[in-house]
Amino acid sequence: MENDVLQQAYDPEAFRRQGHALIDQLADHLSGVMSGMGPVLEYREPTQEWEDWETYLKEGNPADLFPKMLERTTQVHHPRCVGHQVAPPMPLASLAALLSGVQNNGMAIYEMGMAPTAMERLLTDWLCRKAGFGPDARGFLTCGGTLANLTALLAARRARGRDDVWNQGYSARHAVLVSAAAHYCIDRAARIMGMGSQGVILVPVDSEYRMDPAALEVAYTKALEDGLEPIAVVGSAPSTATGSYDPLAALADFSEKHGLWFHIDGAHGGAAFLSEQYRHLVRGLERADSVVIDGHKMMGMPVLTTALLFRNGADSYATFSQQAEYLLGESQEEDWYNLAKRTFECTKISGVFSWFAVWKHYGEGVFAQYLERQYHLAREVAALITDRPEWELACPPDANILCFRYRPEGLDGEATNQLNQALRQAFLEEGRFYVVQTRLKGEVFLRTSLMNPFTRVEDLSALLALAEQQGQAILAKGN
Repeated sequence: MENDVLQQAYDPEAFRRQGHALIDQLADHLSGVMSGMGPVLEYREPTQEWEDWETYLKEGNPADLFPKMLERTTQVHHPRCVGHQVAPPMPLASLAALLSGVQNNGMAIYEMGMAPTAMERLLTDWLCRKAGFGPDARGFLTCGGTLANLTALLAARRARGRDDVWNQGYSARHAVLVSAAAHYCIDRAARIMGMGSQGVILVPVDSEYRMDPAALEVAYTKALEDGLEPIAVVGSAPSTATGSYDPLAALADFSEKHGLWFHIDGAHGGAAFLSEQYRHLVRGLERADSVVIDGHKMMGMPVLTTALLFRNGADSYATFSQQAEYLLGESQEEDWYNLAKRTFECTKISGVFSWFAVWKHYGEGVFAQYLERQYHLAREVAALITDRPEWELACPPDANILCFRYRPEGLDGEATNQLNQALRQAFLEEGRFYVVQTRLKGEVFLRTSLMNPFTRVEDLSALLALAEQQGQAILAKGN
């Protein structure tokens, strides 16, 4: 009996039937969702959701599984899904991910991923060129910005730290200098590396949440006085909360002056170098030692796939090498095709299939067009918010991230915080929009990431109108 079930599980004809049915369901789903039909999500409390799925596992019809999955997840392709920094993936990219899932080659060594290894070299070489790096640059793909940033900081420690941590263990008091508005994964990476809380030096930001270069010099001097050994400066391109780009050229100057590794967390918006219109935002990126770019943010890829680029390719090989060598034992060829020597992963997914399929079918211009459309939309929406007297914008947008709040006349700071928290919860439970919130300098703001190329100014205008309606109802109820 078990053998019969196993044969059914691997039956190609069953796969054909199930696959055709699923693709039809997904195409219909995308057609409806991208047109704005239905809610963005139907929120349920965690315990209720768990119990519903437990019941389905025991009693549900297997034929209902895929429709149920589609119904019960947040619809990232919906024009009014403006919450987190996750792209609605291009359908072709998702099909390529299906191919990767079927082939299931763990491409850490060349024989298990011949085609994707070559494709990954072509893709990352292209990204390095577009970033402004020279012929010695190299890169690879890894699973997410958190892992990529950690890998880059390990390379920084190997290149700039005085101790050979890989062979001798950790004894130094290393530190990294990073914006106070940077993504928390930088703090997490430094702590994982054993630097502790004192090794994460948060540099103050200016009024628009960009790292202050003058404060950077002060922070560096204080670190030395405290007996710390700074090894790296981390610039945000942009920061997560507000989408503000750090002054990368100034950070590059500082890093060169003090002999520090210059890393750029460009997970969200590093791809701006692909756009003539917005390339100025990353001026100085070409001088970085390493750069992170998430494909699943501003390049329309499925999660998780991230490019980590090194201006000096040898640094990427040295990170996990005991002898800091990257040549084959019996060849003078560069061993670029055995990716396990440069990544954390011992089993590496073929995420490049999605990038390569879109790149080949639509050309490199599709990436710039996507980013430009979303960045331009944020500027239009910012103007819309500024024109409304009861709304406050945290700062003008650099990217496609906007932080704003509803502040009717007469409300003090804490009452405004409570109102915007209540608005966010009301949106979540009501389901027509998905927005998130953040806290900036102690004040609560609604936060949107305009990731969807089908989101229009009219959608955000409707969001503001609904917030005003709900806000007044909340205030009236409180009185």
